[in-house]
Amino acid sequence: MTNFPRTLVGGVSVSRMIVGTNWFLGWSHTSLAKDKFIREYQTRESIAQVIGAFLEYGIDTVMGPTSQLLIDAVRLAEDRSGRKIILVLTPGFSLAPNCTKEESPETAFDFCRKHGATFCMPHQCVTDALIDRREGKIRDLDRYTAMIRERGMIPGLSTHMPEAVVYADKQGADVETYIQLYNSAGFLMQVEVDWVMKVIQEAKKPVMTIKPLAAGRILPPVGLAFVWATLRDCDMVAIGTTTPDEAREVAELSLGFLGRRAAAVPLQETRSKKSLK
Repeated sequence: MTNFPRTLVGGVSVSRMIVGTNWFLGWSHTSLAKDKFIREYQTRESIAQVIGAFLEYGIDTVMGPTSQLLIDAVRLAEDRSGRKIILVLTPGFSLAPNCTKEESPETAFDFCRKHGATFCMPHQCVTDALIDRREGKIRDLDRYTAMIRERGMIPGLSTHMPEAVVYADKQGADVETYIQLYNSAGFLMQVEVDWVMKVIQEAKKPVMTIKPLAAGRILPPVGLAFVWATLRDCDMVAIGTTTPDEAREVAELSLGFLGRRAAAVPLQETRSKKSLK
């Protein structure tokens, strides 16, 4: 087994590549038809096979929402490999004071604890709703991080707003890491790529970056070369794949870029490339 580089987050050793889950659960950022295809294609078995391919490289960290399908696939991959997976869950919940019990943060955090999450990072839909640009802070954050700590998990923030990282650092928030959009195309990012690069490089905690291939809009060699060349040694890259072969491909490419060498990944072939051989 190849040991992919690791980093420490809140005292826990995690793989610097993280298994993303949009291509397991049906968020393609492409079309409703593509979302439907993913959901019809992926099963507990197929997802576990992809996770198993990542585990071949020592990539043992999985990031995703509070999905029972995901939890079941993770457990199956663990049983087959005999290896414990580090789970990063990103729950969503209501911020309304009069919300139902099912919508409450307590219920969301209890789900994460029940299913063995090491890291609990409120999803972007929660985090970004709490950001106050006028005051330069994240409102009510301590309440939620305390609830996460009480349940024995490590708190972090999932965000699409680079301000979340800056504000959390300034207010000394009790978080150990951040999830932040980062790709060379600026896909879904709210400011230019160089500004997000600056925010990540100056963050006081390690950053888990997401969307390195802009949801399939960037070729893997291009997107991965960019993120690995510009992130710090403590930062991570979460990437989603549909099949075990894709998982192995992005792992091999990443190891090549991190080692400053060409990866031994076979290229696709078409008739138009025959003259290049």
